[in-house]
Amino acid sequence: MTSTELAGRIAAAAADKKARDVVTLDIRGTTTIADYFVVCEGDTDRQVRAIVDNIEEACRAEGVRPLSVAGLRDASWACIDFDSVIVHVFLPGERTFYDLEGLWGARARESAG
Repeated sequence: MTSTELAGRIAAAAADKKARDVVTLDIRGTTTIADYFVVCEGDTDRQVRAIVDNIEEACRAEGVRPLSVAGLRDASWACIDFDSVIVHVFLPGERTFYDLEGLWGARARESAG
């Protein structure tokens, strides 16, 4: 599976759990840490966890496992590292505070819903 396909699959899995403002940032050529960031938010810590769980489940079904998952304890900002795609699932206030979309100034911004 290419990184582009993986980012699309992740965005769809997040949307399936009603994640809000799902955005895929193309960061190729900007950094070597990943090809894409998928950024979204959940309204509650419980929803953040459900989004993360659904993303992991959808990717496992395709034979893709994360390198690491962080932030589930308080679930205000959870991060899943799939190597070429890094997923950030925020509570709304955290997303606004860290403003990854603005920070990275990515070449492409695609809304998935």
